[in-house]
Parts: sequence; structure tokens; C-alpha cells
Amino acid sequence: MADVVVQHPDLAGKGVLISGGATGIGAALTAAFAAQGSKVCFIDIADEPGRDLARSLSQSSSYPVRYLRADLRQVDQIRRAVDEAASAMGSLSVLINNAGWDDRHDIETVTEAYWDENQAVNLKQMFFISQAVLPHLRQAANAAIVNFSSISYLLNMGDLPSYAAAKAGIVGLTKSLAGRLGPEGIRVNAVLPGMIVTERQKRLWLTDESMTDVVNRQCLKRVLTAEDIVGPCLFLASAAAGGMTAQTMIIDGGLL
Repeated sequence: MADVVVQHPDLAGKGVLISGGATGIGAALTAAFAAQGSKVCFIDIADEPGRDLARSLSQSSSYPVRYLRADLRQVDQIRRAVDEAASAMGSLSVLINNAGWDDRHDIETVTEAYWDENQAVNLKQMFFISQAVLPHLRQAANAAIVNFSSISYLLNMGDLPSYAAAKAGIVGLTKSLAGRLGPEGIRVNAVLPGMIVTERQKRLWLTDESMTDVVNRQCLKRVLTAEDIVGPCLFLASAAAGGMTAQTMIIDGGLL
């Protein structure tokens, strides 16, 4: 966790559902909401990290932290996981749509099947999780959805066209959901991370040279980590952002 994390008392006891919460940014968010005293469930397909994280956090949290296995490409599994989470927590007030798949792919080799799978993981599931939680959010006070987009679609990156298209679509989805749900008191905002260095990113995509290049282009001359996303997400989920909806928050160290 970051050295200083603001406490948001209104998050204590609230039901929070996080997608992709077992590793990386998702794990940092799972730990952060648990530390706020929230009731936390997270969805993932990484069984061992998911079970280990839930077990570890539950030892020191106000409420048990629950790992739910679901393949987010399957809408029926999404709906079952949402219902299970709401039942376990007794209520559901906050949805963090964090799950995504930033696989690199070349325009020449993308097939129809690959495109459909990429969109299913990065965009389609975000809508259907949001749809599934609505009955629960409508019963909650100060309900909020936080969607994860990315600055990648603003950078003309040529090696992830499907991912970039999905991340741009998430901004449109965020604004449309905010317009529809605002009259019901449900806020919907998006965060757009820049280069957030996780173990997965270092294993698959990032090199010392590429990280140095990005840091040199940032206003903040340091590597950003998952903990840099925690504060903004807690803020957007809390009553501190009670007048904020249909907005996008960029966390990129001043790259853009």
C-alpha cells in the first residue's frame, strides 16, 4: 500500500465488488477497500492467487474477503457471481470494473475470433457486470461504479488495436451509464491509468529501457505502481466524490 491512504468512513461496511481482483492493480484495490472496513468480494479466474489473497486479507479485515471464480466472457457466470457476492455481503454499493486483458496483437494477424474474445474480456463483460449489479445498487445509498479505461487509446499505440478500441469504448459506456443512472443516484466514473508497473507488465511487456523512456516523458520522474491507483478509486467510490459522475480521471504521472 501507499504510505498515506485517506480513510473514507462512509466506505466502512459497504459491499464492494471488484472484477479482476486477485493480482496486480486489482489486488491492491481489494486490499485497499478491505482496509477501509468495506465488505469485499472479488471476481477472477486466477484460483491460487485469488484464494491466497482472500485468506490473507480476511485475517486482518473487519469482514471476510471473498474470492469468486467466474469467466467474465460468460454472461451467465457473471450473473451468478454478482448474485453470490450480493448475498454474501448482504448489500452491494460499489462496483469496480477493473478486469481487462492488455494482450499485444498485430493488425495483420487479428482474426475474427481473437477480436471477439478481446472485446468480450475488455468491454462486453463490463457492461454485463454493470447490468447485473443494478438491482443491488438501486437499493444502496450513494452507489458508485468505477470503470477502468486506459490512456493507451490516446497514444496512437499500434500494437493493441482491439484493446485500444475497447478502452475508448469504456469511456463512452461510462458516460452513457452515468446519464441513465444519475437520476437514480448512481454515479459512474472512469479512471485512465498510464504506465502502471506490475509484475505481469514487467514479465510480458516492459523493459528497463521502455520504463525509463516513459518516466522521462512523465512530469513525475518515477515509476507508477498499483498503489498509485488506490487513492483515486477510493475517492471515486466514496461520498467525497458525491457530486462527480460521467467523468474520466487520468492517472499517468503527467504523461499526457
